[in-house]
Amino acid sequence: MRTHRTGAEMPFTPDQPYNDLPFLPPSAQIETVITLKHAITASRAVAELKGAGERIPNQNLLIRAIVLQEARLSSEIENIVTTNDDLYRALSEEDSKWNPQVKEVMWYQYALWHGYSELQRRPLSPSLFVEIASNIRQHDTGLRTMPGTRIANQRGEIIYTPPSGKDQILALLNNLCDFIHADDGLDPLIKLAVIHYQFEAIHPFSDGNGRTGRILNVLYLVQAGLLTLPVLYLSGYIIGSKSEYYRGLRMVTEEAAWEAWVVYILTAIETTAKDTCKRIDDIRKLMDHTLEHIRQHHPKLPANELVDLIFQQPYTRISMLAEAGIAHRQTASEYLNKLESIGVLTGTRVGKDKLFVNTPLFDVLIRPLANRE
Repeated sequence: MRTHRTGAEMPFTPDQPYNDLPFLPPSAQIETVITLKHAITASRAVAELKGAGERIPNQNLLIRAIVLQEARLSSEIENIVTTNDDLYRALSEEDSKWNPQVKEVMWYQYALWHGYSELQRRPLSPSLFVEIASNIRQHDTGLRTMPGTRIANQRGEIIYTPPSGKDQILALLNNLCDFIHADDGLDPLIKLAVIHYQFEAIHPFSDGNGRTGRILNVLYLVQAGLLTLPVLYLSGYIIGSKSEYYRGLRMVTEEAAWEAWVVYILTAIETTAKDTCKRIDDIRKLMDHTLEHIRQHHPKLPANELVDLIFQQPYTRISMLAEAGIAHRQTASEYLNKLESIGVLTGTRVGKDKLFVNTPLFDVLIRPLANRE
């Protein structure tokens, strides 16, 4: 049986495969006075987010528009950069028109949605991790089998070499899943910090590990019952504190510095949950205001149906009204032009087509993460 140890007891060598990565749970104390204090406030913020997500009338908005913003930010961490404008326009276009960067982000969104859908019928498992990574990369992905995977810093220095060998990687993933599902009484948000480190340390795939790991974060929260909808994402926080994030990972590996790492993740969770609650609240207020504005200026329009549609994503095409069964094309065009005339939407020409932009929604969705406290 494998024994638990800390990094301080058996230090790793950065340029050698870390096949001695300890199994979970960590031997170090992870529930300390400090981490439990942070867990209380983070849990409260997550509970408020869960309630906010369940109350919003159009949950498709959360699943599509907010998830897409996470897909963009998570991909940006991997240096896959696209603009918000390109991304949200793509929602109203055929995928054949997407540029390579938009495709990468869209694939991430599909992978997240696949994982969330699968979670309704089976728990997190190594096979589900493989499916998520395969969706991200858009081809069948297996566990790493070839040696030579190394992680370097910006100066090209090797700072970490993950475990090698398919059997070793699978054993570590199985242990990770045992930890995920264990009824051990640990605070679930503290567990999330441990889960995230361990998955990144295992680095089971040749590519897509970071994005897969960030999807795993929110799926774990759903599986643990802390969220109903997958709407809590840490990518924006990580982008704003990249050096602290990577330093935290390294310090766990090199010195078993779990407390600082757990506090970092709990702070990220609390900050992001509060920010997402504010976005949801702002969107709800926008929807209510827009509904009242339409009823006041164009009382004969099907206001409820139109608001539901234009708040699913920032860009709307005439054809989308027809596809939703709201109106035929000519009438749909009249509806959207009327919404433009009263300032609800802004029309813009893209080739032969006219797009209608819900600018207030767009601004809420792309708003940077609130400043850390």
